[in-house]
Amino acid sequence: MPAYNEAERIAPTLFDYLEFFGELKKNNKLDFEIAIVLNACKDNTREVVERFACDELTILEFERGGKGFAIVEGWKDALLRDSDFIGFVDADGATPAFAFYDLVKNISSCDGVIANRWDKKSKIVVPQSLLRKTLSRGFNFIVRVLFLFPHKDTQCGAKIFKRGLVEKVYPKLGASEWSFDVDLLFYVRRQGARIKSIPTTWHDKKNSKINLKKTPITMFFSAVRLRLMHFPPLRFLVRFYRILPKSLKFHNWVRS
Repeated sequence: MPAYNEAERIAPTLFDYLEFFGELKKNNKLDFEIAIVLNACKDNTREVVERFACDELTILEFERGGKGFAIVEGWKDALLRDSDFIGFVDADGATPAFAFYDLVKNISSCDGVIANRWDKKSKIVVPQSLLRKTLSRGFNFIVRVLFLFPHKDTQCGAKIFKRGLVEKVYPKLGASEWSFDVDLLFYVRRQGARIKSIPTTWHDKKNSKINLKKTPITMFFSAVRLRLMHFPPLRFLVRFYRILPKSLKFHNWVRS
């Protein structure tokens, strides 16, 4: 669970997840661990998380930031133990614990499961604003065109994979923010993995850190740059990224 300045939102999320999965563990249905990866937090997120201290909760803290970096570091830690399934979920509580458990229940016949907010069977309890919905669907359209993905929702922050697949793909992943999920799904597909997309329950959350003025352009360039990085004949075009205005640049590295 990557967390950047989530002091105001992470407590209800942890309460929900620890209670829900704690009950499953009590009834011998599964064992679990939640790793909170604090990345470059400037608020008191750590203090809030420490209030939930228990055997099932691990706290990792880094001065470096970025969703992609945080997830990769969390996965490295998870691979030190005998986890069968490893995934990630946003700290804002947009995906409730029971919805994440739906991913776990559907993974037996495939290599990974991702939540799809745009499935007609999904339950969107608190919908996004029209602007954010347009932004999200627009970005997904661009990604599907550039990468020919079958997934209708690449960006939902709830995904889980079998351990063997994580071991294969995590060393290749970059520390990108907006394009991390795309990078992940690209390498997953390269492995020939079977990924299932399922309907979910989702709540749009307030206090989003998305800047709606510059984020759409940043996301667009992020996806295009990633596509070029994964297509060697055109990789030289990435150098033109350097001439973009500083306000549109994003931190992103990719291993081929």
